[in-house]
Amino acid sequence: MHYLTEDLPGTGGRIKVHPADFLVTEIPLYRPSGTGDHVYLYVEKEGISSLGAADRIARAFGRPRRIVGIAGLKDAQAITRQWMSLERIDADKAARLHLPNIKILEVSRHRNKLKIGHLAGNEFEVRIRGCGPHAKEKAERILAVLVQRGMANWFGRQRFGRREDNHLLGRALVLGHAKAFCDRFLGRPSPADSPRLVRARKNYDSGNLQAAKKLFGGQSDHLRVLTTLIRTGDPERAMRALPKQLARLLVSAFQSSLFNAVLERRLGSIDRVEAGDLAYIHPRGGRGGAVFLIKHPEDEAPRAARFEISPSGPIVGHRVVLATGRPGEIEREVLEQADVSPAHFERVKALRLRGGRRPLRVPVADAQVRSVNEDLVVRFALPPGAYATILLAEITKSGE
Repeated sequence: MHYLTEDLPGTGGRIKVHPADFLVTEIPLYRPSGTGDHVYLYVEKEGISSLGAADRIARAFGRPRRIVGIAGLKDAQAITRQWMSLERIDADKAARLHLPNIKILEVSRHRNKLKIGHLAGNEFEVRIRGCGPHAKEKAERILAVLVQRGMANWFGRQRFGRREDNHLLGRALVLGHAKAFCDRFLGRPSPADSPRLVRARKNYDSGNLQAAKKLFGGQSDHLRVLTTLIRTGDPERAMRALPKQLARLLVSAFQSSLFNAVLERRLGSIDRVEAGDLAYIHPRGGRGGAVFLIKHPEDEAPRAARFEISPSGPIVGHRVVLATGRPGEIEREVLEQADVSPAHFERVKALRLRGGRRPLRVPVADAQVRSVNEDLVVRFALPPGAYATILLAEITKSGE
């Protein structure tokens, strides 16, 4: 990523040295009403992903993970607090639940299941360890810019997986490049792979598929694709054997990479709208999120200055609407360089990733910083879908 505050020196330092260094508190879109068939659990977890916590809670009731509703996915290497919902379970048993690295802080009821997006944002309290001289002053100057102009709404590195190639796999799915997909999904060892996986991928690359199959034993998704390839000899059928949930993740990563490419080209003007922009209306009191075409940017400039609206970039899908004017030229240039068009996403229509718009910047609220010996503790709030690691990278200039 590139920094919006490139001209300001960073503090240095490290984040997530310990889970307790990274505290995330979900801001709910609504509070449970106290009545209904769905039991709401306010969960604190440490060192475990949201899906991992949901799986453990579901198993404690002898139920599959899919019955657990969550509003957002939280970091594993952190202490996080969020609501989860389960339908028709014993609320008293839930209140007494004791699971490793999971605490039930509150139990209530509501009429509906929690779904992704049912949150107003997240509050963060992060300790940055081992900062350089004058760290507090440097952090304050950077935060002042981000509060005024907004934080660049990059998709973070975690979006692209440990091997940082999820978007390339997603591109192969969208374009129907089956052999290229199989070769990258099953081959090409990476430093991020375990020694066993490195051996499995090397065997695949050398054409020894049966040996690769034995070494992929603990990787059910890889095994499923490879087994289909061995049985049929058809990369297209092997690619279609990929579980739908994983396919969505990979295509979503590709969409994210296209958005980041647009944002990179517009980084210097994320707080200004231009003719042809599809301006994003920032939510106020639960309303917002729509976009509208900018015809006369001088008329809308005051709204952008008040952070009521922002320019947006595309989440490309088969139903995405692209900008016009210069913003539209940038978006089409990015698509041309990726050799893809919205029509290509028809191939993955069943994944229901229709496309949409995402603001190029997001507001930073309640920003505070204090010194603790050679460390900094930074507090701030971000809207849903924004990555705290992006803001922290702006402060430290240590990469994201």
